[in-house]
Amino acid sequence: MRESRVSAERQRVTAAPAGGVASPCISVCAIDPRTGLCEGCFRTLDEIAGWITFSNDQKRAVLAALPGRRQGTG
Repeated sequence: MRESRVSAERQRVTAAPAGGVASPCISVCAIDPRTGLCEGCFRTLDEIAGWITFSNDQKRAVLAALPGRRQGTG
C-alpha cells in the first residue's frame, strides 16, 4: 500500500501546472498526532494551509523536506 502511495505521489508531483509546483497531496489526508504530519503527503497543517499562497521557492523547500520526513516516520 505504501509503495502505491509513493508512486501516486511521484506522478502527481511530476505533473506540475505550467510554471508552478504541484502539490504533493495524494488524497490520504489524516494528521498523525504523534508527528503533526499528514500521513499521505508528510506536510504540516501550516504547509497544507499555506500551499496556495506559497511562492514556488517555498513550495520547493517543502518538497525537499518530504523525503527525510518519510524516512523519519517509517
